[in-house]
Amino acid sequence: MTTPAAPRGGRKPAAKSAKASQTVKAAKAVVVPAPDVLERVRAILESARAQVARTVNTTQVVANWLIGREVVEEEQRGRRRAGYGAKLLAELSARLTQEYGRGYSVDNLEAFRQFYLAYPALISETLSRKSGAAGVGEPNSDAVSRNWVGADAAAAPEWSPGRLSDRLSWSHYRQLLRVDRAEARSFYEVEAIRNAWSVRELSRQTASLLYDRLAKSRDKKGLMRLATHGQEVHKPIDALKDPVVMEFLGLPESPRLVESTLEQALVSNLQTFLLELGKGFAFVSRQERITVDGDHFYIDLVFYHTVLKCYVLIDLKVGKLTHGDLGQLQFYVNYYDQERRTEGDNPTLGLILCPDKNDAVVRYTLGEQQARNIFASRYQLHLPTEEDLQQELRRELRYLTAPGSALAPGAGPQARAGQKNKKGEA
Repeated sequence: MTTPAAPRGGRKPAAKSAKASQTVKAAKAVVVPAPDVLERVRAILESARAQVARTVNTTQVVANWLIGREVVEEEQRGRRRAGYGAKLLAELSARLTQEYGRGYSVDNLEAFRQFYLAYPALISETLSRKSGAAGVGEPNSDAVSRNWVGADAAAAPEWSPGRLSDRLSWSHYRQLLRVDRAEARSFYEVEAIRNAWSVRELSRQTASLLYDRLAKSRDKKGLMRLATHGQEVHKPIDALKDPVVMEFLGLPESPRLVESTLEQALVSNLQTFLLELGKGFAFVSRQERITVDGDHFYIDLVFYHTVLKCYVLIDLKVGKLTHGDLGQLQFYVNYYDQERRTEGDNPTLGLILCPDKNDAVVRYTLGEQQARNIFASRYQLHLPTEEDLQQELRRELRYLTAPGSALAPGAGPQARAGQKNKKGEA
């Protein structure tokens, strides 16, 4: 009887198969990096990308400035020849477009020219000459890293408006060039760097004439600091605007507008509203209920100002301001000071936003308190014009110098500044 032959190798093939399976599983195993490692790598990459973007932006700005300088200097050499400047731009545009493609139209070259004229000290003379010699594509990168303004440009003591900042792209500078007055342009330059404004936000702030709105009621010294240091908040009046521009709500100016609609629109556009209010405002609540002897009252909007260290209560009105509205806000402020204010908080501020106000009603209702913690500002649902602000300025001056005003002549230095403005001396 023949015995069946055993399989060659016995059970060894099965063992080999098991080992092979383990090897495959090991190869397929996924190693998941630890969360902290992943975050650190992400931070490195994001920082590198941001640095590359800043470098590209700065290089573009420098190149455009250098081109503008060359155009201006060439124009000066040929200034006696009629129409030389226009012919120069046309010829340059044709040649550069042929060699480098789009981006060198006559309009763009004219923008480079205006850029140099508006910012003649953007780069130091020595450094700019080295950059020009090094070539536009590679403008002396070592010198750039050592001497040109860095990420903390606005805070650096050596920086001043009119000098290069890597926080401003060419698109920012194009927007700044649309501002005709040098002092206003310097203000927007400082604020754009300090607040990290996007080009869109810079465009909105210039269109809403932020500088002009903040410049109201300031004397000559205050205007100079506004142009060189931007908006500084030392006292309540510094943090408030009049008028407040809220064109971003998209609401029509209609007698049918109700306060609840206005409030909801502001909350829905809270980020933009905070930008309009200005630096330091932090949202706390809406329709905050307070109860006094069983009666309920509702404060429209509550903010906290991180610079002034105080609560700011905002009451919204869609009609003309009355003394009753001011009395109600005063009631809210007094309640907050007694019941909600904690150690370290400064006295609560109250602000009424209304489409129209009677300055005399404000003055006689609040008396001296109007200069301390109760304020009223107009709001506009459209962008103002310079003519609108001029009228607003004249009205403000009449109000500030009126008999009985806390800022009337004889009431202090601010009143005297108001008198100077009225006479056209400031």
